[in-house]
Amino acid sequence: MAKSISNQKKIQGLVVGQRNISLFLIGLISIVIGFILMAQPPVNGFLSKTLAPIILVIAYLIIIPVAIFIKDKNTKK
Repeated sequence: MAKSISNQKKIQGLVVGQRNISLFLIGLISIVIGFILMAQPPVNGFLSKTLAPIILVIAYLIIIPVAIFIKDKNTKK
């Protein structure tokens, strides 16, 4: 019985919230949009050279880490 209680506490620590999932999906969508913009025909254009890398850097360095590290307000310690 004691083992099941300690296992439940470990499993509950790994559960992510709705906020984490939504931020992660926003990050994935922005990564996909960034790669689609990078593949647009004029290679030296504004979309391919400027906007797409900015979107990708924001997605990889800001949105995805925030989605991983943010905690819900209603989680118990």
